[in-house]
Amino acid sequence: MKASCNTRSPQHQLIPTLPCFYITSSQSSFSTARHHALPPRPAPALTTTPATEAVAVKDSNYTWQNFGSFLNASKGSRVNGMSELKRYFHHFGYLPSQDLKNITDILDARLETAIVRYQAKLGLQITGELDFDTLNQIMAPRCGVPDDTMFHRLHASRHYMYFPEKPRWSRSIPMTLTYSFSKENLIDSLSLSDIKQVFKRAFEKWGSVIPVSFVETDDYVFADMKIGFYSGDHGDGEPFDGVLGVLAHSFSPESGRFHLDAKETWAVDFDVEKSNVAVDLESVAVHEIGHLLGLGHSSDEKAVMYPSLKPREQKLDLSVDDIQGVQALYGSNPNFTLGSSLESDISTNQAAHLITIRFSQWWVALIMALMLSSA
Repeated sequence: MKASCNTRSPQHQLIPTLPCFYITSSQSSFSTARHHALPPRPAPALTTTPATEAVAVKDSNYTWQNFGSFLNASKGSRVNGMSELKRYFHHFGYLPSQDLKNITDILDARLETAIVRYQAKLGLQITGELDFDTLNQIMAPRCGVPDDTMFHRLHASRHYMYFPEKPRWSRSIPMTLTYSFSKENLIDSLSLSDIKQVFKRAFEKWGSVIPVSFVETDDYVFADMKIGFYSGDHGDGEPFDGVLGVLAHSFSPESGRFHLDAKETWAVDFDVEKSNVAVDLESVAVHEIGHLLGLGHSSDEKAVMYPSLKPREQKLDLSVDDIQGVQALYGSNPNFTLGSSLESDISTNQAAHLITIRFSQWWVALIMALMLSSA
């Protein structure tokens, strides 16, 4: 989930204590000319190789909080720590590896281009500068899946994306997928029974819209989807960074691996968990299951598959965008019917699409008229 989680303040004051949440899945890179489907990015093989350099600054209370010092930086600005921001953009798919050679603290043309791409993909105003809204988005906790490995569908009213080559579980429809929890990789702050209830609800949300059933099993080794809580470098090439920052990551079909950062303050009930950096476990579970099924990040802030989520925020219900995306992969659950709120969302999307088309037609006609009048 992504960090544009409306952490905006009328005083234009960065609020690092309330960052948005960013979830990651091992495939994602948007192609602006195609449907937001993540090119199939195979999950890294399990390995004990030392983790790559983390983006987070170790002395910060929260991951990426120090980025607040870059406020209003523009092309040519030199700010201490800008090189870390470049690594952030590289990690999430906006800067290629070659741009990290001879890395400096200057906001150069390549970083400016990365900022523009980032703003465009996350629905921010495109300025090419590190303005308030852009930095709030960057500093928000989010999913670990890179944004720039997703394949985008060309459609004015659709924002969902897929991994490259649109991978999905290849079994015949209807299908049953099993999931299991790693008994060695749990957290002390929540009981296993509470965790299981959260995931049961999360899987049921997706199962209610597609012909796929999800069944828990105790056989972790042979389960289709394997869930666990991990800290730091845990052997998959995607190290966690501690409190906030990257909250979780999962991998595209048919890897089935779903990892959550054990250092987060995970909550199943905000009335019980009072921490101001608590993260809703069910919201993250719903998002990451979408990745396990083959969905990438959506550019629709209302969608479950949006890459960020603020602390103490809940996003539990699938949007029209989420439903259309997953049904394009698996078809519709025969018992699924649109509720009145979803029907309203579809009507709104269709109306917006029609307005876009009519405006485009009017604009083309105006240009042609001007050309003819000047001929």
